[in-house]
Amino acid sequence: MKKYMEERVIESAIYIIEHNATVRQTAKQFGVSKSTVHKDVTERLETINKTLARQARKVLDINKS
Repeated sequence: MKKYMEERVIESAIYIIEHNATVRQTAKQFGVSKSTVHKDVTERLETINKTLARQARKVLDINKS
């Protein structure tokens, strides 16, 4: 994975956790699509930081319901 992608993935997850943000809000904040944010947080983040991935996933699951 490219360095800029890795940084975006981590920054997106932190944003979601700190702001209880939705995928849509995060996408708007970082100027990427909702699909990109979703893939970043649910797939790519798992390989980078499992703990952060679980925390972000918890917030997304709450927002989804």
